[in-house]
Amino acid sequence: MGEATGIGPESGALHEVIAGVYAWVQPDGTWWVNNAGAVTGTEGTLVIDTCATATRTRRFLDALATATDGAPVPWALNTHQHGDHTYGNSVLPDTTVLIGQTNMRQALENDPLFENVPPVWNPVPDWGDVTRRVPSVTLDRELTLHLGGRRVDLHHPGYTAHTPGDVVAWLPEERLLFTGDLLFHGLTPLVFMGSLDGALRSLEWVRSFSPEHVVPGHGPVFAAPDLDRVLAAHERYYRFVLATAGDAVREGRTPLDAAHAADLGEFAEWADAERIVMNLHRAQADLTGETMDLERALKDAVEWNGGPMPTTL
Repeated sequence: MGEATGIGPESGALHEVIAGVYAWVQPDGTWWVNNAGAVTGTEGTLVIDTCATATRTRRFLDALATATDGAPVPWALNTHQHGDHTYGNSVLPDTTVLIGQTNMRQALENDPLFENVPPVWNPVPDWGDVTRRVPSVTLDRELTLHLGGRRVDLHHPGYTAHTPGDVVAWLPEERLLFTGDLLFHGLTPLVFMGSLDGALRSLEWVRSFSPEHVVPGHGPVFAAPDLDRVLAAHERYYRFVLATAGDAVREGRTPLDAAHAADLGEFAEWADAERIVMNLHRAQADLTGETMDLERALKDAVEWNGGPMPTTL
């Protein structure tokens, strides 16, 4: 059985990436432990994602309030549907306008993990005193926010990547990009609710912004000199998954069998390596045109891992 890392919910820290723009980075970025952020302007603060639990979200918002002298939070964005970025939404002020992509809103409305978490993680997550809160404003492809002297462009890539409803937040004047889970910096990407082909396409899309600063969905914040390295690592992983899935389909092997036989190579040291099983479930379903079995994918990941997947919640 995998062991929890011992990095608790008190370990998050607020980093001012550039003046008035913040990243809430939670080590070690593994299951249910995300990055969030914020952009401040003269009319208040835009929060970018919440956290998986009420406790983690309150710590983030309290740190942000201290850094901004209690500036109001008129707006918040969810970069995609997953609970580590959304379950804390109800901790935001009631007056905050929550924004998300159209597909993302629908997915969060129907997310079965919010009320019924399967025992595939250790410990089983407890979200705390939260209620399901979905965006009240949605976008399809683009939306621009003017935060009192600061512009933030919200973009959907136009296809399914990490999820069907991914949105990046781009500050064109500051050349700073919040990618959500289009990027996992230094740990295994998760694409089982999206598309391997789309995730691969999204890498060049991210590159096209030519950002000087990048806040990924998980892992350390990084700057322009590291962008090519980070994108190249993602590309190698996605191509590895696609090649492994293709071989498995031709040979009639299950995703779990394919994962057991696969040599992870350089990716073996990345945290959450068991995601290879879930990503193969997605890739093989896409190759065969079948519907992916979410419950089976989770159970197979636990079997590959030798026990429940570790969390720090």
